[in-house]
Amino acid sequence: MKILIKNGSVVTPLGTSLANVLIDGETIAAVIAPGDTTLGSEIEHSVDRVIDATNKYVIPGGIDSHTHMELPFGGTFASDTFETGTRAAAWGGTTTIIDFAVQKYGERVQDGLATWHGKAAGNCHIDYSFHQIIGGVDDDSLKAMDELVNEGITSFKLFMAYPGVFYSDDGQILRAMQTAVNNGSMIMMHAENGIAIDVLVAQALAEGKTDPKYHSLTRPWETEAEATNRAIMLARMTGAPLYIVHMSAKQAVNVLQGAKDEGWNVFGETCPQYLYLSLEDHLSQPGFEGAKWVCSTPLRSKEEGHQQELWRYLRTNDLSIISTDHCPFCFKEQKELGVGDFSKIPNGIGSVEHRMDLIYQGVVDGQISLERWVELCSTTPARMFGLYPQKGALAPGSDADVVIYNPAGRTEIGLNKTHHMNMDHSAWEGTVIDGHVDTVISRGKVVVENNEYHGAKGHGKFLKRGLSQYLT
Repeated sequence: MKILIKNGSVVTPLGTSLANVLIDGETIAAVIAPGDTTLGSEIEHSVDRVIDATNKYVIPGGIDSHTHMELPFGGTFASDTFETGTRAAAWGGTTTIIDFAVQKYGERVQDGLATWHGKAAGNCHIDYSFHQIIGGVDDDSLKAMDELVNEGITSFKLFMAYPGVFYSDDGQILRAMQTAVNNGSMIMMHAENGIAIDVLVAQALAEGKTDPKYHSLTRPWETEAEATNRAIMLARMTGAPLYIVHMSAKQAVNVLQGAKDEGWNVFGETCPQYLYLSLEDHLSQPGFEGAKWVCSTPLRSKEEGHQQELWRYLRTNDLSIISTDHCPFCFKEQKELGVGDFSKIPNGIGSVEHRMDLIYQGVVDGQISLERWVELCSTTPARMFGLYPQKGALAPGSDADVVIYNPAGRTEIGLNKTHHMNMDHSAWEGTVIDGHVDTVISRGKVVVENNEYHGAKGHGKFLKRGLSQYLT
């Protein structure tokens, strides 16, 4: 099928210009400037569909490079399956996700990856890939890292938190980083001092401090900044590139900024929840209500100014990507596992459907530019994780993943409004966005149009990724 998107403002990290986008099958055939008759003046009559994007933005489909569909956590599972989660993502203008395959301690890495392939295959509405969590660093898992790079899994996540579950000590992290240097992969790090956090949690519970807000108060910014610094020092020792996930504390990003200023190959990611939500307004709500916003790293204090500093770090490129860390749990029966003990609340917030809208509101509010929006949510994730220019670009030969965004539209987020995630609540209830996702195209197929869904389970394909473009 041939589709011509005409009269839209095409937005890339390099600028915005009026252009027509020609889609032929699953790929982009041409981006045509106004008045360019190279392909013939009668091009509109040679296509199957013409979509008028006058006064709208035409952008590459969003890439959410940090999701957790069906993740086992705290005695339950993330409530979105690959089917429900990728459908919700498509509704919100995200056309690719990179989820995390899990290797638990004592399990073969390859078996963990096979499990995730089994969960996703034939169920996804949009294209997908995997990072690999290494839950137990030993000789076998290090060899598996080399094997997986050849299978298109080119990034590996380690944890400095969750002792007894995913935790790696400094020696294990060092060995994994050395392996990554040799095979060209990217090390991703959950940077929190989990040993110290466990002590603080035990002390709080012993003092009868059981409410959800103590999830944040027992994971203070010092635990994130210290672990960030330690991870960077280990990366410097080995020469490994380092990508720190879900950064929430301004002091931790300041550590990262210092390393980047010295020329070290380190990168940071943040998420919408750390830009908009807070300890005071959300985690501290009366009773058990704050459990809806328990995630790790935790929401930080608004009074301490973390949110505004994170926006600033996004403008200066000290934070390179905005993902969601989408890990949804229902309030009933799942979050409620932590009633009377905040440490048992499953950690996670659902945002995969709302990221493109939420960050566009940052454009409206003057926090970032239109071009930076596209860079943070699409182009840089593609470059960082070996998908560019297949993804993250509007260029001839790129996959035809395209979003038509209406800046004159309005989006009201809420459980009974724009909400297709498999959750019984919305962390973003009542949020209003000054913009709207009008049309979503995934590999040439229109999946969202006129507030109707036209996608299908099984449309999404697994993506074998190359190496990061930011390795050196």
